[in-house]
Amino acid sequence: MSTVTRRRVGGHGSNSDDDSIKESPTQQQQQQQLQTSKKIAYDPRDIDESKSTPKLTLMEEVLLLGLKDKQGYLSFWNDSISYALRGCIVIELALRGRIAMVKDPNRRKYPLCDRYIEVINENLTGEVLLDEALKMMKANEKMSVSNWIDLMSGETWNVMKIGYQLKQVRERLAKGLVDKGVLRTEKRNFLLFDMATHPVADPAVKEEIIKRVCTMLVTRVSPAAIDAQSDIPFTYVRTISMICTAYAANVLENALLYLQPELREQAFNKVDELMNDYSSWPFSNTNGKVDIPAGTDLQLEVVASVLNVLAKMDAIL
Repeated sequence: MSTVTRRRVGGHGSNSDDDSIKESPTQQQQQQQLQTSKKIAYDPRDIDESKSTPKLTLMEEVLLLGLKDKQGYLSFWNDSISYALRGCIVIELALRGRIAMVKDPNRRKYPLCDRYIEVINENLTGEVLLDEALKMMKANEKMSVSNWIDLMSGETWNVMKIGYQLKQVRERLAKGLVDKGVLRTEKRNFLLFDMATHPVADPAVKEEIIKRVCTMLVTRVSPAAIDAQSDIPFTYVRTISMICTAYAANVLENALLYLQPELREQAFNKVDELMNDYSSWPFSNTNGKVDIPAGTDLQLEVVASVLNVLAKMDAIL
């Protein structure tokens, strides 16, 4: 006996068992949850997504000051910026509460730049270079600030520690700024070869940095007033660090080009004062007392130590 099967026609309802293949609302919700879960590629506990995190790191701000706006590359004659950028990495980690000086009373017997630092918070920052340096510091023995900057810069005769060098820092920072919409990528022909360049795509970001630098150097501002203008921790110390590292990197002059000669001279004199005040610990506070939150003194001591190292660079002397 033959069996006749009736084909279901779309658009017609039926109460037969064939309709049991339709998905229930609960099944649809479960599928949506599964699809959504596939988009999560990180552990939220490992990423710092605080609103108080600055949009740009110190390294990115210093690099921006050195870049030619339209050409999109650094001066070929600048051999100081690479070392200064490694110093910025150490400062940034300290300001974000990831590293601090080893709490040992005997450390005061040693020069500031030779005191050991340690990791106090292993949580990732979400910035590739910072996280790479953080993991390296965590995985190795405690070393001094000057040693870490030298190793990350590749300035070592120890062949066993060549692997500590952070590679292509400037290019990676530039690509990060492209991702943030601050720069764009172009190709330029330099006679014998083509090179990727990164002209400024959002001039307002660099203008804000320049304005902040000029305000700090040619006007009288108190640390408390600067800190009150932002939710970012250590805003005043962060700005001082950016100015001093830009000075060490030989790119600060780019931010002062539009000042009158007298004001420019005044600005450079102020930078010398700031470098002297903040490359020692405790800070000298010639330009006003810095409010140091409880429990953060060892972090800020790292900042002073880095500036102490950069102040001794041949380019500054």
